[in-house]
Amino acid sequence: MSTTPFKNGFAPVAEEITAFDLEVTGRIPAELNGRYLRNGPNPLSLDDPNAGHLFLGEGMVHGVRLRDGRAEWYRNRWVRSAAVAERLGEPARPGPVHEGMDFAANTHVIGLAGRTFATVEAGALPYELGYELDTIGSCDFDGGLPGGYAAHTHLDPVSGELHALAYFFGWDHHQHVVIDPKGEVTQVRRIPIADAPMVHDFALTERFVVIYDLPVTFSMAHAEKGVSLPYAWNDAHAPRLGLMSRETGDVRWVEAPSCWVFHTLNAYDDGDEVVVDVVSYPKGFVDARLDAGGPPTLDRWRVNLATGRVGVARLDDRAQEFPRMDERRTGRSYRYGYTAATRELHEIVRPATELEDLPDEAFDNTLIKHDLERGTQESRQFGRGAYVGEPVFVGSGQAEDDGYVMSYVNNPARGAADLVILPAQDFTGEPLATVHLPARVPLGFHGSWIAD
Repeated sequence: MSTTPFKNGFAPVAEEITAFDLEVTGRIPAELNGRYLRNGPNPLSLDDPNAGHLFLGEGMVHGVRLRDGRAEWYRNRWVRSAAVAERLGEPARPGPVHEGMDFAANTHVIGLAGRTFATVEAGALPYELGYELDTIGSCDFDGGLPGGYAAHTHLDPVSGELHALAYFFGWDHHQHVVIDPKGEVTQVRRIPIADAPMVHDFALTERFVVIYDLPVTFSMAHAEKGVSLPYAWNDAHAPRLGLMSRETGDVRWVEAPSCWVFHTLNAYDDGDEVVVDVVSYPKGFVDARLDAGGPPTLDRWRVNLATGRVGVARLDDRAQEFPRMDERRTGRSYRYGYTAATRELHEIVRPATELEDLPDEAFDNTLIKHDLERGTQESRQFGRGAYVGEPVFVGSGQAEDDGYVMSYVNNPARGAADLVILPAQDFTGEPLATVHLPARVPLGFHGSWIAD
């Protein structure tokens, strides 16, 4: 197995590690009993054709287990698809495969019905993981999934239902999938959509599932050239939003801003309007660049249900990504959100030999807290050379802002990562606790706090 010759934030780690009784600076709140998990691409070898692609490395989940004020363990584990298991000299895990797409899910890791799942989009199925991050096998929820699944899900905090939008380049539709609190698929709805657009995320309100049908679509030209991720900006595909009634399944389409969206902060119903807060890019997937046309900014869309018009307001014009909020407020009006600042986004596809040329300065050391009621922001900067991951909010008391913000933060002085726990109500103050991990955690994608 190759070791990485470069030091930038996306550089993969080369081995799996288990460490116990981690060193902690400060005090971990005793009520935090559970696991902080995060998934991301981590190629098994830099000799792999996809090793230079930010989206296509095999998934590796990094986890810290907290209990009674202690950091009991850290583990990092590759998700064992059949190919990964074979290369590691292990037997293949059991489970179904959709359309031959057996992929080591690398985008998110979630908890559902006492189980843990690594997820990815575009047709592949999720992989179930054990409590200590060992791979159990691929999962279609006892045949409930008619196809693949989705990278992003949204949990209704009242009903306990988990919503997802699944897509696949071979389909002429998307699927809205609902899983109940017991982990059973209770509803699958087909939504006809032309051109096979990429749909990385969506939004959920009390009344609607909000679908982003934007101009990044499947590209046959890229597929014929063997491009690993065959999607491209498509000027001929008119941008629109779909408002699907959660009650009836009827979809109303309205004209949307011309842009690309990876991630939703939150959405909610506001009388005769639907409010949708997103991180938007002016364009995406043009000449293999994510940030074509400008950096990603935090925007608010107001959909007028009477006129069908969408108003756009800029909430923060700084480059930022990975929006999260108090998910007890998902689909409801809310006040606070959290993002990670970015400086420069590089090409989606780079040869592995060129990855060492990506500057560390591209990865910011700043988390941002947004007060959407006041229209203000607070910034929490870490040390020079640090880079931060997605900020995950963990509620404590009943108030929306009463809780903690967790993130993996690279510590350049140690050459390893820390799990930093910030008090949400004193965001710019000192961390409550810093858990010192024994290894780097490369920049990756999404994660969850999964309480015991």
